[in-house]
Amino acid sequence: MAVQQKLPESFYTGPDVVSIAHSLIGKYFFSCFDGVLTGGMIVETEAYSGLNDAACHAHLGRRTKRTQIMYAQGGVAYVYLIYGIYSLFNIVTNVEGTADAVLIRAIEPTEGLEEMKLRRGLTKIEPRLTAGPGLVTQALGISTQHNGTSLSDSQIWLEDRGTQVPEEDIVSGPRVGVAYAGADALLPWRFSLKGSKWVSKANPKY
Repeated sequence: MAVQQKLPESFYTGPDVVSIAHSLIGKYFFSCFDGVLTGGMIVETEAYSGLNDAACHAHLGRRTKRTQIMYAQGGVAYVYLIYGIYSLFNIVTNVEGTADAVLIRAIEPTEGLEEMKLRRGLTKIEPRLTAGPGLVTQALGISTQHNGTSLSDSQIWLEDRGTQVPEEDIVSGPRVGVAYAGADALLPWRFSLKGSKWVSKANPKY
């Protein structure tokens, strides 16, 4: 049986957000609300760096009510609303005062599939369940009310279950929907699991 272990604080406080986003492929992402466990294996992420990345909400030290949580010590959730509909889940990384984060874009569902189908309004297990950042949060019951939640909490956490993903199976490329960032939009900071049907499409439906 695979060892199930929550990711330690030291994982989130590392200085290289791109490396963290890469290493999250194959880790597991879970929520547990009212005793109902839902989640699965992470198959797609994106890195954002407050220091030198025009695609990051906290670029050039921008501090707003929304971005303030990004300056916390790594290991808390940054959840924000997009298009007034979808909550997107990000993991704050690095040390306090440095606004880096990793967006979880897609998971391969493994736990609580019936509950996730209900939350998503689906009748079968298909990529529309969790193949997109807004779909993941909807399936896991995560919303902006969970902004700032510690990932050492019992509600939302990440695990290492010993899954070894070969380097050649991790695909890197430009991030989705950040054309406004100019040259930074071309940075290969989106990571995905090669061949996975659970990876989001290039033109996301969220």
